[in-house]
Amino acid sequence: MYFTDRGIEELVERRGDEQVTLEWLAERLRDFIDLNPEFEIPVERFATWLARLDEDDE
Repeated sequence: MYFTDRGIEELVERRGDEQVTLEWLAERLRDFIDLNPEFEIPVERFATWLARLDEDDE
C-alpha cells in the first residue's frame, strides 16, 4: 500500500456514497491549487490523465 492510499481510503469512507459532477471536482482541484500552489504540476497531470482515460478505447 502506498502512503497516498490512506487518503484515498479516507475519501471513500467519508464521501463514498456521494455523487459529484466533474465540474464540482474541477472546482475543488482549483481550490486545492489556490491553497497549495506547489502541487500545481501533479494536479495538472492527474486532471489530464482523467480527461484522457478513454482515449485508448478509440
